[in-house]
Amino acid sequence: MLIAHLSDPHLRPRGELYQGLVDSNAMFAAAVGHLNALDPAPDVVLLSGDLVDHGTAEEYAVARETLAAIRPPLLAIPGNHDERAAFRAAFADHAHLPPSGPLHFAVDDLGPVRIIGLDVTVPGHHHGEMDEAACDWLETTLAQAPGRPTLVMMHQPPFESGIGYIDAYNCRGGDRLAAILARHRQVERLVCGHIHRFMQLRFGGTLLVTAPSTTTAIALRLAAGARPASYVEPPALLLHDWREGAGLITHHVPIGTFPGPYPFY
Repeated sequence: MLIAHLSDPHLRPRGELYQGLVDSNAMFAAAVGHLNALDPAPDVVLLSGDLVDHGTAEEYAVARETLAAIRPPLLAIPGNHDERAAFRAAFADHAHLPPSGPLHFAVDDLGPVRIIGLDVTVPGHHHGEMDEAACDWLETTLAQAPGRPTLVMMHQPPFESGIGYIDAYNCRGGDRLAAILARHRQVERLVCGHIHRFMQLRFGGTLLVTAPSTTTAIALRLAAGARPASYVEPPALLLHDWREGAGLITHHVPIGTFPGPYPFY
C-alpha cells in the first residue's frame, strides 16, 4: 500500500501570492502533477492541513479545482489556516467526514493500513489542542481495530522541535496523546504538517514524522530567540510505503525536475 502525503499548500485566490512571495497555487499544481506521475501510483493521498491560507470560499474553490486532478482517493484534515465550516462545505462529498464538530475520521477500506484523521485545530487560534474529547475519540477509535496497522494524521505536531517561533503554535496536550499511542501498539506512524519541514522522532512508542510544505520552508533556526524566517527551499512530499514483513517505510520525495536519470553502477 502506497500512501502519498502532501501538506500545507496554503492556496490563495487566483492571481495572489502566498506571503507576497511565491505562487503557492502553481507550486501545489506542480506537486499534484509530480504525484500523478509516480509509478506505481499511490493507493491514497493524504493532506495534513492548511489547504488554504485564509479559509475563504474563493480559496476553497481554487483548492477543489486543483484537487480534482488527483487520481487516487484523497483524505484531508484542516489546519489552523483553514476554516472548519468552509472546509466541511468544500468536502461535503467526502462521506467519511462527520457532519458537525471536529473533522475526525477513520477509513478502513483503502488497503491494509487503517488511516485515522485527527482534527486538533482550535477555531480562531493557531495552536492545536489534544483536549479530553479528542483523547476519548482517539482511544475509542484505536480500540476498534487493535490488530490493524494504523496511520494517524494530525496538523500541529505534539512536540517541541527547537524552532521556538513555530513551537509556540504546536499541539498542546502532547503527553496525553503519547500515553494513548503507547497503549495502542498498532500505530505505525503519527504524521503531521504545520511545521513546513521534514522531521522525525520517536513519540508515544511509535514514529512521528512531519511533512514538508509544497510552498515555503520554515527556517531551521535552533538558536534561542532566533528571528522567524522562511526560505524558498525545494518543495517535497512524503511517500509512506507499507510492505508486509517490513512495515511502513517513509520516503522524502523532492518535487520538480532534476538532472538524470544516470547509469547506476
